[in-house]
Amino acid sequence: QVQLVESGGGLVQPGGSLRLSCAASRRIFSINALGWYRRAPGKQRELVARITSGGNTNYADSVRGRFTISRDSAKNTVYLQMNSLKPEDTAVYYCNFDTPGYNYWGQGTQVTVSS
Repeated sequence: QVQLVESGGGLVQPGGSLRLSCAASRRIFSINALGWYRRAPGKQRELVARITSGGNTNYADSVRGRFTISRDSAKNTVYLQMNSLKPEDTAVYYCNFDTPGYNYWGQGTQVTVSS
């Protein structure tokens, strides 16, 4: 069974930056897409950013231009660089590996943007 381990969350002031990482416990040879989702208090989980196996990316309107998703296939790792953070970015962030036949999820990492 594959496990996804996230890191990089924490407390940051508005305007600050954080970089989230998500590594798979073993090599996954077939991936449709890698993604980051978030769930804010009292809200449903939403897509933040996604990158396909072909390298195409898409972002939520609320983060476009501030967040960047990237991957290191050799390390089975996906990253989310978050700049110009706002209080409304506060949420638990989850990584996702979308593979044929199964979706893997990380355990979630808390990001809090507050002064």
